[in-house]
Amino acid sequence: MSSLSRLGLTEGKIADTEKNEALTATLKNMIKIADERNVHLDRNIGTLIYSLAAKLKKQDHLPLLLDLLLQHKITSDTQLTAALEYVKSHPVNLDRAALEANCGVGVVVTRKEISDAVAAKLQKSSSQILSQRYRYNPGPVMGMLRKELKWADGALVKKEIDEQLAAMLGPRTAEDDKPLEKVKQKKPANKSVKTAVTEDAPPAELSFSGFHKVGENYKTEGYVVTPHTMRLLEEHLKQTGGEIRTRFPPEPNGILHIGHAKAININFGFAAAHGGKCTLRYDDTNPEKEEEKFFTSILEMVQWLGYTPYQITHSSDYFQELYDLAVRLIKSGDAYVCHQTADEMKGFEVKPSPWRNRPISESLALFEDMKRGKIEEGRATLRMKCVLEEGKQDPVAYRIKFVEHHRTGAAWCIYPTYDYTHCLCDSFENITHSLCTKEFQTRRSSYYWLCNILQQYCPVQWEYGRLNIGYTIMSKRKIAKLIDQGIVADFDDPRLFTLTALRRRGFPPQAINTFVKKLGLTGALTQIDPTMLEACVRDELNASAQRVMAIMEPIEVKVVESEEKLPYTVTVPDIPGQEPTHSTTIHTTFYIDRADFRETADKDYRRLSTDQTVGLKHVGLVASVVAVDRSAEGNIISLTVKLAKLSDTNKPKAFIQWVSEHIPVEIREYSRLFNHKCPEDPEQVPGGFLSDINPDSLSIYQGLVEKRLVDSPHHTSYQFERIGYYTVDPDSSPGKLVFNNTVSLREDAGKS
Repeated sequence: MSSLSRLGLTEGKIADTEKNEALTATLKNMIKIADERNVHLDRNIGTLIYSLAAKLKKQDHLPLLLDLLLQHKITSDTQLTAALEYVKSHPVNLDRAALEANCGVGVVVTRKEISDAVAAKLQKSSSQILSQRYRYNPGPVMGMLRKELKWADGALVKKEIDEQLAAMLGPRTAEDDKPLEKVKQKKPANKSVKTAVTEDAPPAELSFSGFHKVGENYKTEGYVVTPHTMRLLEEHLKQTGGEIRTRFPPEPNGILHIGHAKAININFGFAAAHGGKCTLRYDDTNPEKEEEKFFTSILEMVQWLGYTPYQITHSSDYFQELYDLAVRLIKSGDAYVCHQTADEMKGFEVKPSPWRNRPISESLALFEDMKRGKIEEGRATLRMKCVLEEGKQDPVAYRIKFVEHHRTGAAWCIYPTYDYTHCLCDSFENITHSLCTKEFQTRRSSYYWLCNILQQYCPVQWEYGRLNIGYTIMSKRKIAKLIDQGIVADFDDPRLFTLTALRRRGFPPQAINTFVKKLGLTGALTQIDPTMLEACVRDELNASAQRVMAIMEPIEVKVVESEEKLPYTVTVPDIPGQEPTHSTTIHTTFYIDRADFRETADKDYRRLSTDQTVGLKHVGLVASVVAVDRSAEGNIISLTVKLAKLSDTNKPKAFIQWVSEHIPVEIREYSRLFNHKCPEDPEQVPGGFLSDINPDSLSIYQGLVEKRLVDSPHHTSYQFERIGYYTVDPDSSPGKLVFNNTVSLREDAGKS
């Protein structure tokens, strides 16, 4: 008999293990050391020894960890996992005391502590417990207690939960054992008006040729037809009435970016162009990363771009239906519970799961254990028996997460994955065209396989090329690094290309929609220079932004003589050639930009100097310098000028802006955040994107604008004449406006 049997291994497990000569040798040596120290190998220690040998990648710390096992200082899988994590993160200079502290050596969780913690959790769910009685699922509570009482004996915790539930509910009755009647779940409501584009948004102009007609899914290349297809399509047509149905399904774990604007325009635009409906569906299957602010921001951005969802749904609306279908999948032999770890399943050359052909009854029982919180996180997943286009086998359908969900609370401790959830939710909602970016093309086979194997209506998946913008990054994780290091302020920093950042910078939603439509609907991966987007913004603001005179770096100008009586007021159109208008007044003191004065002018310089006049915009006056006033240090602090009426004999080379009745403002100028077009490309930027930061991407000026802007609302856009387009930043407060530079003006030779 093999010595490995002393570890409590089954004959099959021993046979599999002995195929790995290195692992077998390590285990036999560990058994020998245990014998030398007269340690009895019970089933628990045997299991821990096997886990240690199998999981420890480097053998340097094996003697230390084995010593802790044989001294009964590490007695549970939770402790061993913590110890392995600690040595992995401390490969050198390992401190034994710190290791023992990190894996709970010597920590005793008393029965009273367990009892108090259980009572607190059950009290929180008391109304649910009393209404459901013995049908209440204590699994999620068990999972949360495992995290809270990390080193407690799991058996004692389970026993305490059972005892306290029995005390709360009293003896079990015949009513408790009656099977529940199945109630057909209603589909989520939240319906509003039919998908529409608001008046402010441009009409849908993307070309959507080539898509299948509703109900003719089977005519699409690659679509899988089964004996049930035509019946399901017939039912689908009855439920949709032949209408186009699309969906925009973002994960509520981050801020939308310019790439999402393309997805929004395609999904909502396609539905609107054909009189159909588009659903906003939050793909909320990853509860540990989801926050309410992301749900709110996503809806705000969809509406800001001019679209109204037909209905708002959540993947979590269908958790029970998804679970029921997973059970069906197991019963049909198309899914199984697997114990390979996440690391073991990474990559493409993954060994087939040794549990792939386990008995159906075994997978059903284990899946129920997963649901009821009896298996720890990372110790089991439900996998589907299919292969993706890229060759990856058996994608995960469910994983264990002991995290409360923002909508379902502690009702679930297993959550479905994207690969499992996405196509089924599309089916539940009768989506006709599942539109997604090219990276999901490798998921198309599993999308069709899953719908068909479960005999569910199967939508058609269509892919388009994702949108990438140069000189920026859009990864949530990488933007978070920029925030953590103080490079940008937050996800809405105007130097980023998140939608909240673009709104804050002053990009009109109509310009973003126009930009997307110009790109068209293609399968090509597009890397766009931001100047193309800026051109769309400039065109939009040129037609809509009110003109204003503003000064970036003021220099005071005093008038000693004027042919026009001052103060002098003129009427100026808000936008050239349009109504309405506003008045502006020049006094004997006004301000110009420091960049518009030089003491000596060269032949290419066209503005004010000691020997060259300049025109003042709108008032028809020409200024000439009388004197230059300096500080004690020799810096120019003001100019003294004479003003003459504009005539055929004194035409200046240029006209400049000025302000007289003014308010002080802060003006923020932005340039590219990164120096290279592809900051994530190791060939362009070997040091990584954080090494490519442009240190001059933000400049702040204390300037002046016309006083009439004093009550401007946030996000109001203006053209600062001769400078560029600017918008009022939310940092503004009463008496202190802050303006963000949106885009520059087109090049103007008259500015030289």
